[in-house]
Amino acid sequence: MRSVRAGSLALLVVALLAGCGLVSSSGTFHDATLPGGEKPLDGAELVVTSKSFTEGVLLGKITATYLAAAGAKVTDLTGAPGSASSRQAQLNGDADILWEYTGTGWVNYHNETEIIADPQELWQRVHDIELRENSLEWLPPSNFNDTYAFAASGPTAERLGVKSLSDVAALPVGDRTFCVDDEFFSRSDGFLPMLAKYGIPYNEPNGVPAANVTRMDAGVVYPATAKSAPCNFGMVYTTDGRVKNLSLTVLDDDKKFFLPYSGTAVVREPVITEYPVLRTLLGTLSERLTDQLMQDLNGRVDIDGEDPSDVAYDWLKSENLVE
Repeated sequence: MRSVRAGSLALLVVALLAGCGLVSSSGTFHDATLPGGEKPLDGAELVVTSKSFTEGVLLGKITATYLAAAGAKVTDLTGAPGSASSRQAQLNGDADILWEYTGTGWVNYHNETEIIADPQELWQRVHDIELRENSLEWLPPSNFNDTYAFAASGPTAERLGVKSLSDVAALPVGDRTFCVDDEFFSRSDGFLPMLAKYGIPYNEPNGVPAANVTRMDAGVVYPATAKSAPCNFGMVYTTDGRVKNLSLTVLDDDKKFFLPYSGTAVVREPVITEYPVLRTLLGTLSERLTDQLMQDLNGRVDIDGEDPSDVAYDWLKSENLVE
């Protein structure tokens, strides 16, 4: 659930696309074939792009490897610089397939503010807007949701007896300590509105005093939360590999404040019209992707230092999707 920043990033993206063109992070993926040697995409030429963070690159590599195994000639443009450049490439017709997030489509691309808690309803709303306005088909969402959440270390969650954000709201003021990054603190769908949703007034003695909130780089939030210092609760992404690696306990958003950010394969309408088998192939990938799996795959890259191309290929083989 990595959102697009506006302003200077948008200008940078335009410069990148107009100047030197969209480039790949590595442009490489493993050669493979489908079991039985079938080639339902024989003759197809497809361009797969992705956002530049780990999960985006992994999804791009999985897709590129699998579709090439199905017979397509795939150009790998995974790891496009900045979140917006891959999106712009698809809008321009320079890229055909990109994994996106329903919450990103709703909030960042279409500036919607309505909170839609049901993942299927949110997907349908985004699907309809994107098909109508941009000729992009958002395929049915996968089973993973890379949204915002709050987590605590296992011992802290057990000591405080918390399983949900409502449980946090019921704690004594001194135990309501949070670590968040600057973007999340200031987002219209971020920290302060979340506190309001759960009836915890910010910067008030009976709520969350400003001194109880530590703002830091997003990457530092995870170890700080694991150590319960300087905070009991830290903002995390639900599919981040560090959640599992650091044995963090993700708290239930029981009042459904955070939007679903379901991972979704997006294909240009002319391409999927020409190659409708893409719906089946990408659906085969999508139905296997869960929060737990994405934590594992992301962790192999971010924590174990493995190459995304290797991780993608190994997973496809483990699922008997390629040989």
